[in-house]
Amino acid sequence: MAHQETSTLSETERGKFSEKIDSKSLSQNPGPDSAEPDASGPNNDLEAGPQPSPPDPPYTIFTYKEKVGIILLVSFLAIISPLSSTVFLPAITSISQDLNVSVSLVNLTITSYLIFQGLAPSFIGNFSDSYGRRPAYMICCLIYLGANIGLALQDSYAALLVLRCLQSCGSSATIALGSATAADMVVRAERGKYLGYASMGVTLGPALGPVIGGLLDEYLGWRSIFWFLTILSGALFLIIFIFLPETCRSVVGNGSITPPWWNMSLIGYLKQRKLGNTESVAEKSRRKRPNPIASLKILFDKETGLILGFSSLMYGGYYIILATFSTQLASRFHFSSVVVGLCFLPMGIGSICYRYTGGFLMDWNFRRYAKKEGIEISKNRQQDLSLLPIERMRIEISLPFVYLACAMMIIYGWIMDQQLGLAGIEISLFFFALCFTAALNNLNTLIVDLNTESAATAVAANNLGRCLVGAGAAAIANPMIEALGLGWTSVFISGLWFLLSVLLWIVMWRGRMWRMEKQKGKIPAPSYVLCYLLDCMVNMFVGACLKNAKVGVGIDVDEDYIDSVDNGIAKFWSWRRPRARVG
Repeated sequence: MAHQETSTLSETERGKFSEKIDSKSLSQNPGPDSAEPDASGPNNDLEAGPQPSPPDPPYTIFTYKEKVGIILLVSFLAIISPLSSTVFLPAITSISQDLNVSVSLVNLTITSYLIFQGLAPSFIGNFSDSYGRRPAYMICCLIYLGANIGLALQDSYAALLVLRCLQSCGSSATIALGSATAADMVVRAERGKYLGYASMGVTLGPALGPVIGGLLDEYLGWRSIFWFLTILSGALFLIIFIFLPETCRSVVGNGSITPPWWNMSLIGYLKQRKLGNTESVAEKSRRKRPNPIASLKILFDKETGLILGFSSLMYGGYYIILATFSTQLASRFHFSSVVVGLCFLPMGIGSICYRYTGGFLMDWNFRRYAKKEGIEISKNRQQDLSLLPIERMRIEISLPFVYLACAMMIIYGWIMDQQLGLAGIEISLFFFALCFTAALNNLNTLIVDLNTESAATAVAANNLGRCLVGAGAAAIANPMIEALGLGWTSVFISGLWFLLSVLLWIVMWRGRMWRMEKQKGKIPAPSYVLCYLLDCMVNMFVGACLKNAKVGVGIDVDEDYIDSVDNGIAKFWSWRRPRARVG
């Protein structure tokens, strides 16, 4: 029966794309019509000798064009988070005048937006790792759509503040989901190239947002900004509903498992219905409940914590530049909001060029180390990290870009401070954005490499740290520049990055050893134990609620969820028992 199900999948799941699947991978799952005799059948005595072990299945059955198309689609979806943050900036003065509040109060909505931008992915990312990327995307789009309609119609500051937080909840998780979707389909040896595609939307958002916001605010009024985002979110929802396939490996494996009908794209459902195969043939697996504490556990892990700490501080410095760039141009050069928005374009172009510099170098370094270790890189086959120093491979590429970003930051700060010319400002920002994006995306790729089975949760932890630090940076940006001047502020930020880059050197030297110790089950750090206890208590609370719901109200609840009460209690008390050290 298992052979029959697998054969059905390979013939119907992808339709015309099934012919492109590696014939070697199909030989592992012969259907009932296969000419090969069963090893346990009567023809077993005809075997001449021991048969070679079948090759590993492909990491994904998606073709190159399908992978690029899906990643570009989710990259376009991820644009709504940074776009919503920066499209708001040119209209701050108009909104403050219309709502009769100060500019400082309107700026407070930016800080609140960043806070929820960090918190929301911790819930959605963990949910998507268990139940799939498509449901998470659709939930985000619906929340985002409702928030934008409310923002376009509201007439009070309180509604503006609350709805901006809701808007952030709907948009922010798309960044984590985009990186996780790419990790679902792309092996480590090729992630530099593909994650370059995945980051295009994230890097274009900050550049296009001020341009779009300035044009809409000047000619149609600030409310038109939110009507534009409403139309955009509605279009994105339709695109997801019609085209986006499920890629989560816990749901569809390498793409060969048919997801439940409600988790299929409309095109996929119609194709399966035409073939008479709309029922999921995947075995029911025990799925974990969404738990935001999972992101905290990744954040407080020794190895990933150092990486996330440094990348968060880098993002905070970047946001100081981003949040003050428009006001610096307006005050020093007296540009209109439209021209100010256009001045953001070199940053977006520089970020896009990462695909051809940092992404290429990252994949090249992976191949170089694999060759040095005598490991053959097979196309569409995942590599075993235990054989490779993945930390050194990624950070060796990140560090030069970190130091170049420090230099470009200082050059930009002093050119702007001394008003030496717009051309110098734009050129320095182009190279700054290129180096910053290359450094940060390489570190983000390393986080995904270390947490492939929970990629969305890992990226959500990364997003949590970056956005919380970014919110603090946005709050202190103007006072710092007023106290130190833009030139010395850029020197301070660059010096901080340079000094704290020692964290990356530590991970490069010790990261592989820490990873091996964690796999052997050695005692975790105290901070990790704290998150572990919080995780246990959350399991106990949610499990108790579900148990009461089933007993008291009669709701049909999965028995696996009810088991979390006893499991949570056992885990809560077992942490105190010392674990045996290995090695």
